[in-house]
Amino acid sequence: MKHIYLERHDPDKNLHRFYQLFVTPGIFGDWSLVREWGRAGSPGTVRKDWFDTEEEAREAGEKLKAIKEKKGYQSILAEL
Repeated sequence: MKHIYLERHDPDKNLHRFYQLFVTPGIFGDWSLVREWGRAGSPGTVRKDWFDTEEEAREAGEKLKAIKEKKGYQSILAEL
């Protein structure tokens, strides 16, 4: 997983949300999972979680993706 973009829409509730995940290398040999979420069309909230290996970061991202899909988010873009 390098980049995943998810969206959830419910017009009846005026709900238009996005959630995206990136796995990126750090400068000290570590890896980060960057998460951004918010209302579609607006800048979102960003959080970084750091991991020792790329594999750990990817696994954490895949777990978050599965959780979001259970809540009704749909994958728009998934680069693995």
